[in-house]
Amino acid sequence: MRLNLKFTLIFCLTISFSTLAQLKNKPAIVEDFMDMGFGIFIHWSMDSQLGTVISHSMVGASEDYVQRYMNELPKTFVPNKFDPDEWARLFKITGAEYVVFTTKHHNGFCMWDTKTTDFNIMNTPYGKDITGMLAKSLRKYGIKVGFYFSPEDFSFIYKQGHLISRKGEMSGVDKNPELLAYDKKQIAELIENYSPDMMFFDSFKKADIVQFVHKKDPNIMVTRGEISTPEQKIPNTAIPGPWETCMTMGTQWAYKPTNEDYKSGKELINKLIEIRAKGGNFLMNVGPKPNGEIPIEQEERLREIALWMFVNNEAVKNVRTVPGLIKDGDIWFTKAKNENTAYVFITNQQHWFKGFRRNFLLKNIKATKNTQVSVLGQNDKVVEYWPENDPKTTFVQHKDRLEISVSKAHRLYNNKIWPNAIVVKVTNVEFSE
Repeated sequence: MRLNLKFTLIFCLTISFSTLAQLKNKPAIVEDFMDMGFGIFIHWSMDSQLGTVISHSMVGASEDYVQRYMNELPKTFVPNKFDPDEWARLFKITGAEYVVFTTKHHNGFCMWDTKTTDFNIMNTPYGKDITGMLAKSLRKYGIKVGFYFSPEDFSFIYKQGHLISRKGEMSGVDKNPELLAYDKKQIAELIENYSPDMMFFDSFKKADIVQFVHKKDPNIMVTRGEISTPEQKIPNTAIPGPWETCMTMGTQWAYKPTNEDYKSGKELINKLIEIRAKGGNFLMNVGPKPNGEIPIEQEERLREIALWMFVNNEAVKNVRTVPGLIKDGDIWFTKAKNENTAYVFITNQQHWFKGFRRNFLLKNIKATKNTQVSVLGQNDKVVEYWPENDPKTTFVQHKDRLEISVSKAHRLYNNKIWPNAIVVKVTNVEFSE
């Protein structure tokens, strides 16, 4: 009987210690991540020269294709127009708080100065450490540094003699201990040399890689691998806790010079609004050209977002979901993290000319004696060239609806029509489900 009790005690202690050993993202870091709201994803590798899907063209490819891909493409990869400061300045004005860069995608080509393989950026005519340069520039402009890393590595398993496939038995680190050890060496290099703020692990199986990172540096936020990161879609409803939608501007992650179909700036802004209303972060992708420039179609959308965020970033950062109220028709909602302040996103308004007024009814939000309303970005005092127009935002509390009266008085475009969402700030309110 004593022996059984002793065994039970040892077993329970083992389970307890095992549970304690499972390290997680620090709560304070998670909270900061949820405050950020918006980040930039960058998919870039040497196969951007072909305009192909990043890495995946190796799967199912002929021996000749794979050989030329691995041996010839690095010789012509010369991103001599890559300007990390210019990238960082552009991302900064979009309101992005963090950037996640593809240090190594599935093809195994490393975009940093690694000692683990010759298949890296230093063995190209360019010969400069892109990862290090970008990390330095991002920090210079106050942007957090995130690294995408694929534990699955086509070049590595190819050299092992295995079929290139994401579904092959030896493709995953759970069945390929040599690959796991190799990945850990590379991850250790990235952490020791560049001190990333976050890491995104893109693989079907991750073995103990997440735990390896937490032990190596507990101040790194692991996104994919520890939190939900829906890809190319937005959940149907709010999700508690940290989560992040990653999405392309067009149909492809890497640069696609032809046959691309881009979302409009308005669509991307509306997706950011929806994601924030549901409690997530939006990681929006950029696919640079092989010479290091950001394609003009992508820059145009980034700058449209930049203008909108310059006006409305207060409603995107440091906010949470409104209890029981994500949207009502074309109106979306967030609330200030620690205050009873609602942000009302009025979307899809057609031909709202500068200085004209529109009224909206809001449910589940009730004004108090201390409530004030205003349109973000404007002073509610003047309409340019229309001095007799009073643009002041007003409200009336009805029995079961709050009515707000809004004039879009801030001139942002020459044609005086602003096509993107207007955000109304409503302070000191009561929320009801």
